[in-house]
Amino acid sequence: MKLITSLLAIFAAFTVSAADRRTTPNIVIVFCDDLGYADVGCFGAKGWKTPNLDRMAAEGIRFTRFYDAQPVCSASRSALMTGCYPSRIGIMGALGPNSKVGISSNEVTLAEIMKQRGYATAIYGKWHLGDQPQFLPTRHGFDEYFGLPYSNDMWPWHPDQANKTLAEHKRRPGYPELRLIEGEQTVIPKVTAKEQSQLTTWYTEHAVSFIARNKDRPFFLYVPHSMPHVPLHVSDKFKGKSAQGLYGDVIEEIDWSVGQILGALKKHRLDKNTLVIFTSDNGPWLSYGNHAGSALPLREGKGTCWDGGVRVPFIARWPGKIPKASVCKEPAMTIDILPTVAKLIGAELPKHKIDGLDVWPLLAGVQGAKNPHDAYVFYYENNQLQSVMSSQWKLQLPHTYRTLAGQPGGRDGTPSPYQQRKLDQSELYDLESDIGETTDLAAQRPDVVKRLETLAEQAREELGDSLTKRVGSGVREPGRIADSQ
Repeated sequence: MKLITSLLAIFAAFTVSAADRRTTPNIVIVFCDDLGYADVGCFGAKGWKTPNLDRMAAEGIRFTRFYDAQPVCSASRSALMTGCYPSRIGIMGALGPNSKVGISSNEVTLAEIMKQRGYATAIYGKWHLGDQPQFLPTRHGFDEYFGLPYSNDMWPWHPDQANKTLAEHKRRPGYPELRLIEGEQTVIPKVTAKEQSQLTTWYTEHAVSFIARNKDRPFFLYVPHSMPHVPLHVSDKFKGKSAQGLYGDVIEEIDWSVGQILGALKKHRLDKNTLVIFTSDNGPWLSYGNHAGSALPLREGKGTCWDGGVRVPFIARWPGKIPKASVCKEPAMTIDILPTVAKLIGAELPKHKIDGLDVWPLLAGVQGAKNPHDAYVFYYENNQLQSVMSSQWKLQLPHTYRTLAGQPGGRDGTPSPYQQRKLDQSELYDLESDIGETTDLAAQRPDVVKRLETLAEQAREELGDSLTKRVGSGVREPGRIADSQ
């Protein structure tokens, strides 16, 4: 399948006409790590400023109900890249260094979709879909790669406290040094705090250079920032700039990065032919307190299927195609980006089943446009089906989840402990009138509960559910490395 995709890309590169070039948009996706729903100015951020993102929203559309497929790194990114629920393709949780599991060569990524139409493709930032050679981005449709293969805290000496010396940090047995990769080669084998402080700048410089080098052909630029995942690091040019402290400094540098990318598009007269998307992989890691963001007024955060864990800020801009200063209140999800982009550029969808659907009418601000899905489902913790959402209704199924239970998060890099809470029976919430999921309406609306439980059962049949010991009929194996290798 990979060979066929490569041959199609080569053919497409020679067949994109001048007329096609004028009508085929560039695609830019900026994907943050652990950015909360309320961490952007136009979504209610306090303590820091995001003028470039706010301007992007003023010139485009803001979604108030945009969701990730899972509230954790690798699973969330797999949904964006493949248009599939992570449960379908076997990518669970957050893959560690030297993982024997990664994205399968049988899956078709967003980059490979672009290759059908002769696009130049690049990723600068955090990949986190496997760090072994066969899982790297350059094996999955990307021409260029520069960044970390997994989260920036995945190294032997975990920085539990920012002001501790290296010798005092908690040892993580079995973890290799954090490394920086370019293409498929390690260019910095031991990334220290000094290099981490430059990551946002380096990713941005690569992105701006890529735009300049590919201004005369269609391109796909993917910038998955390592920040604001802990440990937080910021360059000297943004250190101490925000009123909030280090977390705010980090967000202001990400905003600067978006401004640099938008500026490069304008400089090369590409902004009117480029769809730019900004969002996050999951909600904030609340236990880190002042080193974490905010999901308010949503409930909980990263690592839960309450809205604070899976609802994230989303902004899209394409002058002339997306109406200015528009707001979409319909739900959408990362799984929908691949089929939407494929339709926009005239590419074919994968032959195997995907879960996303075309949501361009929502992005384009078409009056009366509705989300095309019957429901979205949310899995976590080794393929547990934890909630199902349809229209304004969300059913939290029986499961155990983590919470700070009203206690404050940690300070300066040291997290507070979570408590475990269990739902013994399903709870129903009306997200339209109760954004914080505070009032259980299951007893008042048994008809809605029954409908959503039917949708949940359909998901179990297709995708499985470890809570009810179900094996899905429609799941596919992830990529694997034999133990002997």
